[in-house]
Amino acid sequence: MIKRSGYHGIPRWIYGVAAVGGLLMVLPLAAMLLRVNWPQFIPLITSESSLAALGLSLRTSAASTVLCVVLGVPLALVLARSEFPGQRLLRSFVLLPLVLPPVVGGLALLYTFGRQGLLGKSLELAGIQIAFSTSAVVLAQTFVALPFLVVSLEGALRSAGSRYEAVAATLGARPTTVLRRVTLPLVLPGLASGAVLSFARSLGEFGATLTFAGSLEGITRTLPLEIYLQREADADAAVALSLVLVAVAVAVVGLSYGRRRSSSPVEVGP
Repeated sequence: MIKRSGYHGIPRWIYGVAAVGGLLMVLPLAAMLLRVNWPQFIPLITSESSLAALGLSLRTSAASTVLCVVLGVPLALVLARSEFPGQRLLRSFVLLPLVLPPVVGGLALLYTFGRQGLLGKSLELAGIQIAFSTSAVVLAQTFVALPFLVVSLEGALRSAGSRYEAVAATLGARPTTVLRRVTLPLVLPGLASGAVLSFARSLGEFGATLTFAGSLEGITRTLPLEIYLQREADADAAVALSLVLVAVAVAVVGLSYGRRRSSSPVEVGP
């Protein structure tokens, strides 16, 4: 099979503007690389506080990604496969964290699950405290990362259409069976990409976490918070940890992009 090459008549000036945009992304990272204290790099990133922050970030990001999948798949299905009054409003609220300042999201969570919050008072009476705990970190990360999974999966669902699901239903399959055997396998690349992006967003979350969970070493101090604290105390450590976070983010985004490329259809000639 031969892949058909598409039209590539891009004006030359576009390449110049694209180069400026690329430099805007690359130069700050290059500047950071030049500031890394390479002889002390390993000791800086393997200190007790650094390892604790990295481990906490990985654990909470994994937990928040699972929550995003559990909550995001039903949300994406409802938004993509059904029509009801207020659907656009629901989509707007689901996607709101994409444009909402993280600090505002942290305040909203605090006023909901804090000790004096909307639900926090009842939870406190039941002996459950969420604010300023590891659970608060997971909840804050889920709040800001959930839209990435919903957007990715809803787009995949709309692109896939519903004809295969309709055929399965006419053959007698129950809705749950159709979802498990047809829908989810059909949009699995989109779901995987959304989960990877959600993990990356959770890993880099700062504002909502600091506002809602605080910065307690080993409990709520994730890697971005550790970098912020080290910025004043030890600039070399802050730069080294920033490089670690950038490397993980690049690997995650590269994995997501690779999945999308491998799942894209191949065009063939007649």
